[in-house]
Amino acid sequence: MRIDRKNDLNLRLLEVFGVVMRNLTTVAAAEELGISQPAVSNAVKALERQFGFTLFERTNRGLIPTDEARIIFDEVDPVLSMLRGIEDQVRAIRATRKGRLRIAATPPLGQSAIPTALRSFLADRQDVRISYDVCGVDRVIREVTAGIKDLGLLLGVESHPGCDVTSLFEGQMECVLQASHPLAALARITPADLVAHEFIGIGVSKESKLGALIQAAFAESGISYDSGLEVRFCHTASALANAGLGVAIVDSFSARFLRSQDLVRRPFEPRIPVTAVAIVRAEHPPSRVASAFITEIKDILDDENIS
Repeated sequence: MRIDRKNDLNLRLLEVFGVVMRNLTTVAAAEELGISQPAVSNAVKALERQFGFTLFERTNRGLIPTDEARIIFDEVDPVLSMLRGIEDQVRAIRATRKGRLRIAATPPLGQSAIPTALRSFLADRQDVRISYDVCGVDRVIREVTAGIKDLGLLLGVESHPGCDVTSLFEGQMECVLQASHPLAALARITPADLVAHEFIGIGVSKESKLGALIQAAFAESGISYDSGLEVRFCHTASALANAGLGVAIVDSFSARFLRSQDLVRRPFEPRIPVTAVAIVRAEHPPSRVASAFITEIKDILDDENIS
């Protein structure tokens, strides 16, 4: 077929031509392209038939480009370089070494496991750009469903009409207290045990659903959920427990965030399971980068054995 129409040029043949021009032997070109030497020769001949003129003089010393071949190569080489660049980008995207990821997380995960996961994830992904925000549950869900964030990481959401939810790890609520505290001698701590001691309450609010779970556990035990010191987030309660202000009832993710020799952890009963989940916008499958990070955070949570 001669070049009679705008779409007659074959990029594959031009690619073979470009490699032959750089190597000036069909053997070396075949090795670079990963095809047979006859296939290279046939491609060059096919291109010569399309062009209607000779591209190479065949000699015992190899191939000598004609003037016409040099003119064509000067035009083709920048295009082939651009295509090689695109191929490199495709390989990087396929290997999740290039891309962007916008993450929103609630404090229990956002200030415990996620920083560790990000450090591991970005170690060999210098061309991945991360936008990271820590905020309340409602905002995480709102920004994911609106497409403002690609990925949400939070606790206790089983389902949502605007999101696809993936379970990552099941932790539980537990008590964090100073090692010198009288209740530290117990194997587990109940609402009845806390009645005679100061404890740090988690407020029942939109920012955190955990306060409502604790309140329900107290009600189940017939104990009034009455705390003289109340906070919005579990990591704040852990910090206050570390300062000796009482027993904090927090999720196991927050409990491990504030590591101190002065603090001990005890299971809270009745047991309150708390599941870490990843959410993405409904009917919008996560990108390859997002999927890779979900795997990363899940591995971190499994390895650290938080519960």
